[in-house]
Amino acid sequence: MKILLILFFITKLFASTLQLATSANPSRLNPILATDSSSSEITGFLFNGLVKYDKDSKEIIGDLAKKFYFKNDTTLIFELREGVKWHDGKPFSAEDVLFTYQTLISDKIASPYSSGFRFVKDVKVLNDHTIEVDYKKPYFKALETWMMGILPKHILKDEKNLMNSSFNTHPIGTGPYRLTQLEFSKNIELTAFDDYFEGRPKIDKISFHVIADPMTRLLMLKNGELDIGSIEPLVMERQLKKDFFTKFNIYEKISLSYTYLGFNLREKKFQDPRVREALSLAVNREELLDILFFKHAKVCTGPFLPGSNAFNPDVKAPKQNIKRARELLREAGYDAKHPFTFEIATSNSSSIRPYAAEILQYQLQKAGVVVKLRVMEWQAFLNMVVFPHKFDAVLLGWGLSPTPDPYLFWHSDSDKKGGFNLVGYHNKKMDKLIEKSQSIIDKEKLGKMWREMFTIITHDNPYLFLYIPNSITAVNKKIKHIQPALGGIWHNYISWEKE
Repeated sequence: MKILLILFFITKLFASTLQLATSANPSRLNPILATDSSSSEITGFLFNGLVKYDKDSKEIIGDLAKKFYFKNDTTLIFELREGVKWHDGKPFSAEDVLFTYQTLISDKIASPYSSGFRFVKDVKVLNDHTIEVDYKKPYFKALETWMMGILPKHILKDEKNLMNSSFNTHPIGTGPYRLTQLEFSKNIELTAFDDYFEGRPKIDKISFHVIADPMTRLLMLKNGELDIGSIEPLVMERQLKKDFFTKFNIYEKISLSYTYLGFNLREKKFQDPRVREALSLAVNREELLDILFFKHAKVCTGPFLPGSNAFNPDVKAPKQNIKRARELLREAGYDAKHPFTFEIATSNSSSIRPYAAEILQYQLQKAGVVVKLRVMEWQAFLNMVVFPHKFDAVLLGWGLSPTPDPYLFWHSDSDKKGGFNLVGYHNKKMDKLIEKSQSIIDKEKLGKMWREMFTIITHDNPYLFLYIPNSITAVNKKIKHIQPALGGIWHNYISWEKE
């Protein structure tokens, strides 16, 4: 007994912990309901999909599926790994995959991810470790859809209300880490899962400190209380001293995200295209980059990832033209006596966006536009402003996928509760183009359609596309075996070790 106790305390003493920070409390630690960045980040450690992207975000490889293939254009087969366990020790099987699909398409939940399964005709369990998915027609994102985290049927099969289930704060997944502590506004602790199918992670624990203030996060990073942290360009260029770089490695690449100013098109004042064009012409995007990023970013010209098949290089960012902006506003009925007035709402979870809002306010003022600002805590911003659509304009960001799904953000049907068409964008031509594109699997034809969508969206100005920041990440040099790739540094984190 004494030997066991000694071994226990030795293990605790030498246990390695990766210290991280998140800017807000996660709303739901459930992969099919995780729509905020904090929830998505943490659930990524707890759950697996059937497939995932490789380290360069180019090819799709197996995750819970050891093998996958198309029998024909509309039939997809997944052969699942054997021996995979849930965090409670129960075996994972094809029944869990079927249950997750049935939950996603049910009317019991509101999830933007459900739309990815709208072309599925049927999901069949062929045996404990084989799934057959039949589609109504060929679907270009048939594989990516199954990157969605899989839920445990044995725990949730009798759940009456998944949206408010205790599972969302006590999740059970198949991932490399399991949740062992959840203290809202304080600390979230994940512990390595001994029976993870790819092998137990080398780092024993991951501790997320919930810290809303970016300056506090930076101070903790500099003091060594955090092992990994994002570095803002201003901090990188002006505030870090030489001793910081003796303790941390810096990894920089263009981020897979962009920031935009989105107009609530349900409001009459934003329905006039002349107003939206005037606001776009009043903004100096290059100035925004110079002030905020010191060349660690690029101007965003539209909704799809630069360098991808969907990106349209022929669409250029509008140049600031105050004279033309004023003319358009006058044509729309606004002048010095009756100025166009609106509010920009954003969150303080990023140290950049509140400053970006102030710069936009200043730039728009030159065109006679009166802008009010509202900066909120992240969860309040989501729950009181973004999701109920109670805003004039929001300064927000989206992730960029190598294979975009325009349906999620730009189709009229996605303007609904739980949908990602937050601004209420409706364009019949766009809807038809999106619908037609969904069954195109020829990459060249699909790329051409995406580039046409790119042109339509940027012409309509539902958003002002602003900037794509570089991702600058500082990593404690005590963390070993990091292998930077096009997709970032996290692809091999289960192999990391901390000295």
